[in-house]
Amino acid sequence: MKAAVYYGPEDIRCTTIEDPKITEPHQILAKVIGTSICGSDLHLYRGALDPIMEKGKSQTGHELIGEVVDTGKTVESFKKGDRVTMAYSCSCGECYMCRVGQTAHCETTQKAVYGFGVPFGNLNGTHAEAMVLPHAEAHALRVPDGVSNEAAITLSCNLPSAVIANKLADIQPGETFALVGCGPTGIMALDIAASKGPGEIAAIDPVDYRRSAAASRGAQTFDYGADDWKESAVAVTGGRGFDKVIEMVGYPESLQAALDIVRPGGTVAALGVFCDDTFNLNLADVFLRDISLHMNGFANVQPYMWEAMRMVEHGTVNPDELFTHKFALDDIDKAFATFHGKQDNINKVFIQP
Repeated sequence: MKAAVYYGPEDIRCTTIEDPKITEPHQILAKVIGTSICGSDLHLYRGALDPIMEKGKSQTGHELIGEVVDTGKTVESFKKGDRVTMAYSCSCGECYMCRVGQTAHCETTQKAVYGFGVPFGNLNGTHAEAMVLPHAEAHALRVPDGVSNEAAITLSCNLPSAVIANKLADIQPGETFALVGCGPTGIMALDIAASKGPGEIAAIDPVDYRRSAAASRGAQTFDYGADDWKESAVAVTGGRGFDKVIEMVGYPESLQAALDIVRPGGTVAALGVFCDDTFNLNLADVFLRDISLHMNGFANVQPYMWEAMRMVEHGTVNPDELFTHKFALDDIDKAFATFHGKQDNINKVFIQP
């Protein structure tokens, strides 16, 4: 079958590999209807994870809408023909960490993640014609007819992460709120936050068309590349800083930006995926300003997938409108290059095998 494989930084190709097959009773085999590229995949694409990737073998992709082709002997929740999605991290649902809601830290699968190399379980990826889902009943979800293929793809990672960000930020009616990073997950976090009735809303991003998306939702926008962006943003709050800040980028600079604009006693929820191993956190500043900092980039999305799907069904968010480009699996290299370069006002991509 066809599948995307990592060959090196900025070198992900569609190639031919062996067809996947069920080898354990808890697995299901799914045909991939569609998949996408997550912002976290760009860390992999640019080479940040190069030392842990098995070049020429490691598959990519962790967002799915699929159709069940076959099931293992112990699987009862799914049947052939069901449309399914799954959490980006593979969890068993039975270990201590799964039972306390830390599904991304599953002790059975050892923090396995689809499409992220040997240290993350060496699992197959969604950028393929078909794939196997181990422990499927614990972290896969049947998709109802009323949820589109595009929306279902966001249930693997983006939308539950946006839900988690809002729970950690705990935005209250009338509070000032800032979003750092207006990519697809950030925009969905903004949609959820806006439904809570905040006061002033600000959005910070260096990309024009992404700021426009935030502005269309009522946010005052600020160009991260401008010299005076910080002063201009904080001025929205009368100079004191924002009550709540959500960070959705995953770079030291974006985390520092969030810390710089939050008020004393405020909350920063950082859901970006951080690959840098060091950050010059000013502990005295965080301590003396009584800042609550939540880091949750390795997000435990499985417990929030059903809630995220309910938001789609009720119209709180509309992930369909975020999809701007469609690529064939054969063109996965072009899809990555376009998304990485933020070309042609690209936002969320639909990749079809």
